[in-house]
Amino acid sequence: MFPVSETNRTVSERLDALPFTRGHLRVLSGSGLGWALDAMDVGLISFIIAALTQHWGLTKGEGGLIASVGFLGMAIGASLGGLLADRIGRRQVFALTLLIYGLATGASALVGGLALLLIFRFLVGLGLGAELPVASTYVSEFAPARIRGRIIVILEAFWAVGWTASAIIGYFVVPASENGWRWAFVIGAVPAVYALVVRLGLPESPRWLASRGRTAEAEKIVAEFEASAGMGAGSGAAPSSPTPEVAPPPAPEAQAAAVHNRLAAIWAPEYRTRTAAIWAVWFCVNFAYYGAFIWIPSILVDAGFGLVRSFGFTLLITLAQLPGYAVAAWLIEKWGRRLTLSVFLIGSAASALAFGTAETEGAIIAAGMALSFFNLGAWGALYAVTPEIYPTSLRGTGAGWAAGFGRIASIIAPLLVPVMLSAGGAGLTFAVFAVFFVVAAAAAWALVEYRGKALEED
Repeated sequence: MFPVSETNRTVSERLDALPFTRGHLRVLSGSGLGWALDAMDVGLISFIIAALTQHWGLTKGEGGLIASVGFLGMAIGASLGGLLADRIGRRQVFALTLLIYGLATGASALVGGLALLLIFRFLVGLGLGAELPVASTYVSEFAPARIRGRIIVILEAFWAVGWTASAIIGYFVVPASENGWRWAFVIGAVPAVYALVVRLGLPESPRWLASRGRTAEAEKIVAEFEASAGMGAGSGAAPSSPTPEVAPPPAPEAQAAAVHNRLAAIWAPEYRTRTAAIWAVWFCVNFAYYGAFIWIPSILVDAGFGLVRSFGFTLLITLAQLPGYAVAAWLIEKWGRRLTLSVFLIGSAASALAFGTAETEGAIIAAGMALSFFNLGAWGALYAVTPEIYPTSLRGTGAGWAAGFGRIASIIAPLLVPVMLSAGGAGLTFAVFAVFFVVAAAAAWALVEYRGKALEED
C-alpha cells in the first residue's frame, strides 16, 4: 500500500473538519444524478421484459436471461471499475462508465432480436456495475466523518428517484405502443450526455490525489471547500501546509504490482473477516433484491392484473423507497451502521414473507411497499459501510470487488425465479428471498463500525 505523508493526513483532517458546504452539495448532487440515471436503467428493464414477453413472445427463461446478462456485465464492471478507480482516479472512472452504459442503452432501442439485445445489455452492465461502487467511494472521501454515513445514504436515495422515474416511464411509455419499450431505451440514453458534465464539473477526490503524491492538486481542492465554508485565509483557519516535492510516478511494473497487492491486501489478516462479511452481505442482498424487483411486474401480470395495472401497482410500491432511505439516513448516525443495516434487513425478510402470501390488492400493495421501504433502506446502509472498512489505497478495490461478488447473485437470481415460481409459486420464491435477507443481517455484525470515525488513509 502507499505510504501516508504528513500532507495526506492534513488533507484528511481538514476534510473531516469541514461543515457541509456548497462544494459537498455539488459533489453529492452531481454524483446522485448519475446514480438516479443508473437506477432508471435497471428499473426500466423489468418493465421492458414484461412488455417483450407479450410483443416478442419471450419465455420466462429468455426474460431472465436478459436480466442476468446485464448483471454479468455489472459483476465484471464492478471489479474492474474498483481497480481502475484506485489506479487512475474516482472521477475519471465515474464519467467513463456513465458514457459506456448510456450509449449502450440508446443502442438497445434499435435492436430487432434477442441476441443483439443481450450483447447491448452486457455492455450496459459493464458501465453500470463499475459506476455504483466508484460513486459511493468518491462521495465518502469528501464527506466529513461525523455525517459521512448520512451523506452516503442520501446518495443512495437518488436510486429511489431513478427507480420512480423508471416506474413512471414504464407506466406511461412502455405500454403506450408496440414500440414503447424502444422509446424507454432512448430516454435511458441520457447518461451519455451527462457523462461530459460530470467530467468537466466535479473535482477529483483529494484523499486519492494525496495518496498518489499529487499533493498540490489535493491542497487546491481542499482549499476551495474551506473557502466555501468561510474557513480560508483570513478566517482564522490554519494555513495550508507547504507542498512537498512529489516523487515521479512509479514504473509500469510497479503499477502492475500495486494492482496485484491491492487484490491480495483485501484478504490480508487485517481485512479478511470484514471482506468475507461484506461479500456475504452483498451476495445475499443482491440475490433477494434483484430476484424480487426485476420480476415483480411480470409476477403481477401472471396473477391476472394486466400489463398497465401491474405497472401501476409497481409504481406505488416504488414510491415507498424514498421514506425508507430517509429513515435509514437518520438512523445510521444514531444507531450506527451495523444495527441500522441488520434491522432493515430483518424488516426486508418479514416483508418478503408477507408479499409472497398476499392475495388481495391491498395486501399486495402494502407488503410490496414494506419490502421496498426496508430493502432500499438496507441498500443505503450497505453503500455507506462498504467504502469505510478499507483504507484509501484499497477503498475502490474493496468496494468494487464486494459489489462484483454480489453481482454474481444478481446473475443467478433472475434465472432461478422462474424455476422457483414453477416449483412453489410466489410463496416459496419470496420465502427463499427472506432467508437470504436473514443471512445478510447476521453477516452484517462481523463488519467494523465506523460511525463518527475518520477514514483510514494508509
